[in-house]
Amino acid sequence: MSTILFVVTGATHWTLKDGTQHPTGYWAEELLTPYRVLTEAGHDVVFATPDGVVPSVDEASLAPDYNDGADVGPALAEIEGLSAPLKLDDVDAATYDAVYYPGGHGPMEDLAVNPASGSLLTAALDSGKPLGVVCHGPAALLAAVRADGTHTFAGRKITAFSNEEERQGGLADKASWLLQDRLSGIGADVSVGEPWAAHVVVDGNIVTGQNPASSRPVAERLLEQLGAN
Repeated sequence: MSTILFVVTGATHWTLKDGTQHPTGYWAEELLTPYRVLTEAGHDVVFATPDGVVPSVDEASLAPDYNDGADVGPALAEIEGLSAPLKLDDVDAATYDAVYYPGGHGPMEDLAVNPASGSLLTAALDSGKPLGVVCHGPAALLAAVRADGTHTFAGRKITAFSNEEERQGGLADKASWLLQDRLSGIGADVSVGEPWAAHVVVDGNIVTGQNPASSRPVAERLLEQLGAN
């Protein structure tokens, strides 16, 4: 049995280029589905957020249309530890067997500029332990910088929520920056698939997924890597 650290955004909004605060948080499916996949396989999950704040779910992600017709609110409420997360500054990546970052627009607000998260991601990547990141979760990779100033994920093959998906979602023109562009800008080798279809990229121990449809296959790849380790 392994213990997986879920690093979850603590943001409740995403600031757009006109200063508007777009309500957000973590995306329900991207947290709940991997949680179920991993715990049903017998693994433990521990949660951490910036400052240890209780994470907020993006209310839009609770719509049954995004969850195969199910009401997932009660299931989220029953997740042990989600309402009492660890403080990210206090987390040691070496304590865990794998690390996972769900998305939602929240990481664009806080994890993208969080040095504790950036240091944890660098440590997780260098450890060789499985590291999974989904959808807007890769915004956190922007904060991962080594002591010499180089970006930890420069040259690594990854995927993330695409410019086209942001456009189809109606926020591309309002955003201060787009995730696909910013990740390419730090030197990551970003590939994207068809909008809203599952697309997963594996580069060594880092497994990234493009969108909500990618969260289950990312979790399944983490299980494979945990088994191999």
